[in-house]
Amino acid sequence: DVQLQASGGGLVQPGGSLRLSCVASGRTFDDYAIGWFRQAPGKEREGVSCIWHNDGSTYYSDSVKGRFTISTNDAKDTVYLQMNSLKPEDTAVYYCAAGPRPSAFAYEYEYWGQGTQVTVSS
Repeated sequence: DVQLQASGGGLVQPGGSLRLSCVASGRTFDDYAIGWFRQAPGKEREGVSCIWHNDGSTYYSDSVKGRFTISTNDAKDTVYLQMNSLKPEDTAVYYCAAGPRPSAFAYEYEYWGQGTQVTVSS
C-alpha cells in the first residue's frame, strides 16, 4: 500500500502562489502515477494534474495549464504542485492520489491522501 500525506495549503490573495507537497510513506512513487485533484463545495472532484514517473510525462487540466507545475524530487517520494497566478476559482480542497497509470479520472486512483485546503481570496 501507499500512504500519502498532502500539505501546503493556505489562504492566499488572487495572483499569489502556493506550493503543495504530497509525500509517500514507506516507498517511492516509481511504480505509480501521482495525480492532484481538487473539490470545491457543491462540485465534483476535478483532476488538476498528474505525473507518470516511468517517463516523466505530465498532464494539466485546461483550467490550470500555464499556471500550475507538477514535479517530483530526486528521491521520488515527494510530488509537488506549484500553483502560480492563483484565482478565486482555484479555491478547493486539494488531494493527491496514487494509481497504476496516469489519468484525469479519480476512479482510476487507488490511494488517496487527506486533503489540504486552498483558499484564494482578497
